[in-house]
Amino acid sequence: MDFYDIFFYLSMLGGFLMAFSLGANDAANAMASAVGARAVTVRQAVFIASIMNFIGASFLGGQVVATISKGIVDTQALNDPMLVTLGMFATLLTAGFFVLVSTITGYPVSSTHAVIGGLMGFGCASGGFQVVYWGKLVEIVLSWIISPVLGGVTAFAMYRLLRWAMLDREDQRANARRWCPVWMGFTAGIVTLDLVIDIPALGYLEKDWFLLTLAGVFMTLYVWEMGKNLIREFLEQLKESDAVQAIFKRLQVFTSAYVALSQGSNDVANAFGPVVAIYAIAKTHRLPEGDGSVPSFLLVMGGIGIAVGISVLGKKVIKTVGRDITKLDNTRGYSVDFSVATTVLLASRMGLPVSSTTVAVGAVTGVGLARGSSGVNVGKLLRIFSVWILTLPITALTCAGFFLLLKAIFS
Repeated sequence: MDFYDIFFYLSMLGGFLMAFSLGANDAANAMASAVGARAVTVRQAVFIASIMNFIGASFLGGQVVATISKGIVDTQALNDPMLVTLGMFATLLTAGFFVLVSTITGYPVSSTHAVIGGLMGFGCASGGFQVVYWGKLVEIVLSWIISPVLGGVTAFAMYRLLRWAMLDREDQRANARRWCPVWMGFTAGIVTLDLVIDIPALGYLEKDWFLLTLAGVFMTLYVWEMGKNLIREFLEQLKESDAVQAIFKRLQVFTSAYVALSQGSNDVANAFGPVVAIYAIAKTHRLPEGDGSVPSFLLVMGGIGIAVGISVLGKKVIKTVGRDITKLDNTRGYSVDFSVATTVLLASRMGLPVSSTTVAVGAVTGVGLARGSSGVNVGKLLRIFSVWILTLPITALTCAGFFLLLKAIFS
């Protein structure tokens, strides 16, 4: 067993640590609003998020490229597979521990930013400032603004629309019968578009806007029409006085589960992207060229790590986002979930740099502001934002130091 084989097996452990940490932290992106609105209990949220993240990571994460450093560090300029192996390993451990500590203290952070910060630190320490693509830093800084603003504005508008259409009306049942099928249809349309893009076998449709739009419109209209009968039958059986909240309580469980599924398919890259780069180097003892798919066994391992992380520590950050920023009910929670799913989908199609973590926090803040500025815990938001800003320098400096230590040991 040579150097590269040893570090591949070590990197699998590092990837599992990263998957565990991001699962525990990012569970809040999908389930915090459902817990805050009491649509599900914390235990139920952890169970749903674990299953859906595992499915998303294991079966829908295959579009992840092998070299997560692409666009961040010019590994070809280093021209040394040993240095790249050590740097990717240092990045995994640094980002994994940073996200883990953030989770234990209850702060939502972006695992993507932690990984990018580590890669930047490794790049500067190994090849100097010229091997780092600094445009990526500009994207991250923009994402601190764009993500929460987009999420917040969308959630604010969505909740105000729900209030205008149903909550502020005298006859909630009649308005629920009229409008709830509409929201069911639009939710189904957004989910369909996102799933079609995420499923590897249907990836070719991503560039065919006509078929993609047709699929979304068809599902929207179909569920809209079917929802009319479902809502009518549900309201006939419902004894609760607050009909709108009762309906959106059911819808919110669905939207939260979907966000968890999408999250698993996207976030497995942060945990096992560097592992795949090391895997490619271990096979050929050369730097990988171009993109490559993640081997299925690594996807499954990433899915397991995410699920275990959610199960063990997921409730900490769920409580922070779901309960500490603002008070949520089912319509506010649904507005948050719909905003996260819609914002991430549209922003990714437009090429805008967004983080699901910052979108989720922004969306929760947006529905809080819909009740007035007093409905938001500003102090908690400022502390969360401070941790976001500190993510890059902390992970970059720590990874650079760890990389230099490894280099001194193995060179």
